[in-house]
Amino acid sequence: MRIGIDVGGTKIEGIALDGSREVARLRVDTPRDDYGRTLDAIVSLVRALEERGGSPGSVGIGIPGTLSPETGLVKNANSVWLIGHPLLADLERQLERPVRIANDANCFAVSEAADGAGAGAHAVFGVIIGTGAGAGIVIGGHLVAGANGIAGEFGHNPLPWPEDDELTGPACYCGRRGCLETFVSGPGMQGDHERATGTRQSAPQIVAAAASGDAAAEATLVRYERRLARGLAAVINLLDPDVIVLGGGMSNISRLYENVPRLWGPHVFACGGAQPDDVRTRLVRAAHGDSSGVRGAAWLWD
Repeated sequence: MRIGIDVGGTKIEGIALDGSREVARLRVDTPRDDYGRTLDAIVSLVRALEERGGSPGSVGIGIPGTLSPETGLVKNANSVWLIGHPLLADLERQLERPVRIANDANCFAVSEAADGAGAGAHAVFGVIIGTGAGAGIVIGGHLVAGANGIAGEFGHNPLPWPEDDELTGPACYCGRRGCLETFVSGPGMQGDHERATGTRQSAPQIVAAAASGDAAAEATLVRYERRLARGLAAVINLLDPDVIVLGGGMSNISRLYENVPRLWGPHVFACGGAQPDDVRTRLVRAAHGDSSGVRGAAWLWD
């Protein structure tokens, strides 16, 4: 049995798999801003899943950050109370077995490449755009973590080909300004709309308003699509994946799958005289939806 745990900013979800069959699924609220209680919640969830499944299992954990290859401590986590703690060592001690930890976007990419929207593709770029913007890379069925454990972190690069009003960019929690995450995450869309209109609305509210004919909301959504297209075009120029899979709350905007590939064409390097609309990379929605991260964590032991 494989157990996967997805540690999010608001919830911790766990799943037990027997092969590809789901045996049990549980979730609890994340004890925000408390490392010790978060650790206890993960351990308790593993034990509850084992009780439901009737046997012990391997344990894979997806976190909104990564482990430093030098120290083994959590770094780059937007759940900042995890940063600087030996999460892997603490979990292995309490669970009394080896544990594997990966970035949550990496887990998402593993799941979608294994038996999801990217199944059968050689190169898969799996993107989570929700509260933040992260991604993972799977090549030939193998996760690419990178020498620094940050492969795929496209959200903390600058917005490519910025327009005049985008040059400085909003402040990012990482300490820089103008990161792609500050434009293409849910809060990024919300902030952009508020700066343009003076009205504070959530991303789903903006999308709904645009669908109802609200011109200001439509303009916000068009800006969002153009920015996401530029960000993904830079990925295509560097990685040239067969498929880009979108997950997270923003992936539910159905018009992205038609508009973003149309918009990214002019920014993709036209190698060999190809036309921009000849880009063969596919943009698709995650097959497993919100379950991809936790399933991918379980598959870390494949």
